[in-house]
Amino acid sequence: MIEVAAHITGTVWKIQCSVGQPIAEGEVLIILESMKMEMPLESPEAGVIGEIRCRESQPVNEGDVLIVLKT
Repeated sequence: MIEVAAHITGTVWKIQCSVGQPIAEGEVLIILESMKMEMPLESPEAGVIGEIRCRESQPVNEGDVLIVLKT
């Protein structure tokens, strides 16, 4: 299992995956918004989405785990 964490403090603008979905390395999982800029959060490895630990419009801090990947 790989925990994918927020790389910036901001707000979850859009979740682009769902639990059980196969994901390729580098695929965008979530788009974060910080200071009116959109920042994609990409998958570090290929796998399957095991858990989504956030929701759209939720504020997050740098380091918060947002996605758990099953590899």
